[in-house]
Amino acid sequence: MDILKTATNWAKAELFSTPFFILFGIGFVAASIGFWQLGKTDIAKAYIFPTLLAGLLLITIGLGLFFTNKSRIAQFETAHHTNAEAFVKSEIIRADKTLKEYKTIVFKAIPLIIIIAAMFIIFVDKPIWRAISITTIGFMVILLLVDGTAHSRIKAYKEQLILVEK
Repeated sequence: MDILKTATNWAKAELFSTPFFILFGIGFVAASIGFWQLGKTDIAKAYIFPTLLAGLLLITIGLGLFFTNKSRIAQFETAHHTNAEAFVKSEIIRADKTLKEYKTIVFKAIPLIIIIAAMFIIFVDKPIWRAISITTIGFMVILLLVDGTAHSRIKAYKEQLILVEK
């Protein structure tokens, strides 16, 4: 098994998924502009800043991940040719760390944030808090969707790394 090709394919798959953060972010920014231009009610006006903030955060996350993974592809080749065994070990460590972060943040903290935001919708009757809560839920669902697929990819990548290490 060519682990360099496997690592490169994993990074390219990450490059494919990170633009989805950017696309959703653009959607949120467009919604914010729509609420700003067309919003007549208190709740519509309340969505302007939460959707703008969520959109800018998604765009920032997408761009950050895109450029990080893009540079990682070149680093893979250098690290692999320098010391293939150390490369595999360092990638296993990085994959383990990332999987632990997913377990804590993506699959525990994000659902908890969604639950709290849903409670705000039920118990708080202010337009700004409802707009913040609904925008937060949308933002968190996008994180779950994109990071859920990324979790599966890095888990499979780690399994391939372990096969090479043996």
